[in-house]
Amino acid sequence: MYRIFLVEDDQPLMEAIGQQLERSGYEVRTVRDFRRVGEECLACQPHLVLMDIMLPFRNGYDWTADIRKSSTVPIVFLSSASDNLNIVMAINMGGDDFIAKPVEPMVLTAKIQAVLRRTYEIHEAGDVLPFTGGELRLGDGSVRGPDGVTELTRNEFRILRTLLENRGSIVSRDALMLRLWNDDCFVEENTLTVNVNRLRRKLEGVGLTDMILTKPGSGYLIS
Repeated sequence: MYRIFLVEDDQPLMEAIGQQLERSGYEVRTVRDFRRVGEECLACQPHLVLMDIMLPFRNGYDWTADIRKSSTVPIVFLSSASDNLNIVMAINMGGDDFIAKPVEPMVLTAKIQAVLRRTYEIHEAGDVLPFTGGELRLGDGSVRGPDGVTELTRNEFRILRTLLENRGSIVSRDALMLRLWNDDCFVEENTLTVNVNRLRRKLEGVGLTDMILTKPGSGYLIS
C-alpha cells in the first residue's frame, strides 16, 4: 500500500482529501506540527507528499527545498494560486506535479496514480541505457557522466530516456508530453520547458554539455 504524507492546514479540506485517498486504497499520514514538516515527512517515509503552498510559519516551497536535501520522494503541490508563475515555480522547486484548488476528487486521484506509476516503475528496471560519454541507470533513475553521477526526478528521467531511445531523431514536444503525462488531465506547456532546462543543467554538472539539442518548431534531439 502506498503511503501519502499530506501537508494541508485547512482542516476540513485535509479531512476530505484524506478520506478520498483512503477510499482509493492509500495510507494517509497528516502533518501534526507545521514547524516540523520536513522532520515529520522524513520520519513518515512516504511514497508521495501532497504539499500545500500557503502554510503557517513557512511555505510549501521552503519545506520542499528542505526535503529535497535528503529525499527524492515525489512531491505534488496543492494551491488555489494556479497561475503559470506558481506552476513553473513549483516545478523549479522540485515538485513533480501541481493540483489546483478547489480539488476535484477524480483529478486528484488520477494525478496521484500517474505520479506513483511514473516514479515506481523506474525502480522495477535493473539495467542501464548507455550513450556516448555516460549511461542512464534505469534502476535508480540516475545518470553518469565524465564528471560524476547525478540523480534525476521522474520527469527528467522520462525525458532523457525517451530522447535516448530515439537518438538521432527529433522528438516532438507533443510526443514528450504524451510520454510524460498521458495519465494527467491537464499539463501546462511551460512545464515541459522547465523540466528540459533543469535536466540540461544536471547533465552539464556531470560533464555532459550540449547533449540535448533544441530544434525550433519541432522538438528536441540527442545527436
